[in-house]
Amino acid sequence: MTHSPMAMVFRVFVPFAFGYFLSYLYRVVNAVIAPDLVNDLGLGPDILGLLTASYFLTFAAFQIPLGVLLDKYGPRLVESSLLIFAALGAVFFAMAEDSTSLIAGRALIGFGVSACLMASFKAFTVFYEPGKLPLVNGFIMAAGGLGALTGTAPTQLVVAEVGWRGGFWGLAGLTIISAVLVYLLVPSSKRPDHKTTIKEQMAGVREVFTSRFFWRVAPITMMSQASFISIQSLWAGPWHHDIAGLERSAVAGQLFWIAAAMVAGFLGLGALSERLGRHGFKTINIAGLGLFIFMFVQAGIIFEWAADWPVIWIAFGFFGTTGILQYAVLSQHFATHLAGRVNTAINLMVFISIFILQSTSGQVINLWEVTSDGGYAPEAYQAAFGLFLGLQVIAFIWFILGRQR
Repeated sequence: MTHSPMAMVFRVFVPFAFGYFLSYLYRVVNAVIAPDLVNDLGLGPDILGLLTASYFLTFAAFQIPLGVLLDKYGPRLVESSLLIFAALGAVFFAMAEDSTSLIAGRALIGFGVSACLMASFKAFTVFYEPGKLPLVNGFIMAAGGLGALTGTAPTQLVVAEVGWRGGFWGLAGLTIISAVLVYLLVPSSKRPDHKTTIKEQMAGVREVFTSRFFWRVAPITMMSQASFISIQSLWAGPWHHDIAGLERSAVAGQLFWIAAAMVAGFLGLGALSERLGRHGFKTINIAGLGLFIFMFVQAGIIFEWAADWPVIWIAFGFFGTTGILQYAVLSQHFATHLAGRVNTAINLMVFISIFILQSTSGQVINLWEVTSDGGYAPEAYQAAFGLFLGLQVIAFIWFILGRQR
């Protein structure tokens, strides 16, 4: 069935964009409500890191079966079903009275939104031409960026009015609406001509994971995205309070501009890649340059230059999006029928990395005593962020050496 461009916008792009908007809002909201969780439930940095990371653990754990389900049943049915679990997780989080309940609720949210981006990518490979994938992938990531924007100053206003629990009740309702929109609006994608067996599905998974090209791209994608999301979704907020000396409302404002830069990065880099691709420039080379710049930006944060030059954090938001170009690189490299498994394979690796790095960073920060005003020590941030950067440098060297081979 052929659909007009406008029909694809309203029936394909908008429903998935709304789901991914909510997914990213859930992802980053802890950077704003962290002080409330600490004050209300007495959470330390180690528990705060584990709590925030639990979203990424369940998200990652479901990526391989998700890829099989997307390729077998299509993105419409899979995403609409999983979003119901995300809504339940938001309800559990809103009702939680201890750290265990918070972790359980956030873990269920992570499971429920695990299809939001991958289902979008799968749908786009069905309804859009391959050459348009970097651009349309950039637009869906921009929708996530709007979720990140909403998770800053606007969320602070909501929390001030109804509290963090009331905010999560609202998120539960919006998530139910998103599930209904995906189910009712998105066209059914064509099923395989024959019923694919689990053995055949897993053979496709093995094809991805045994590809040399996949393992050239995967490590730098994993490390850059894990570092970016770990910092943006949690530690960027406390850093601006403890190192830059900003009050809570000013912290939310700075997080807003970082998220705005992220939206610009998703849109700008996706459009740039699509435009340069017409002139023979490869997406993988554009991504490599952006990742190189991103590492230098992080050095500016580690050495605290960003405290005097906030534009460094804006660059962090912009160039931190570069890793998403690698998803388009992988989608273009493998056959279309493997699209769901390719994207979920790299997403699995990325989100396992996020869980490990974010929970580990909480343990690292906890090695230093809190300061006299109750914040985290500057050396603690430098150690945690330095760990992120060191791993990226190693992965980038592997990426470059793989090209030479």
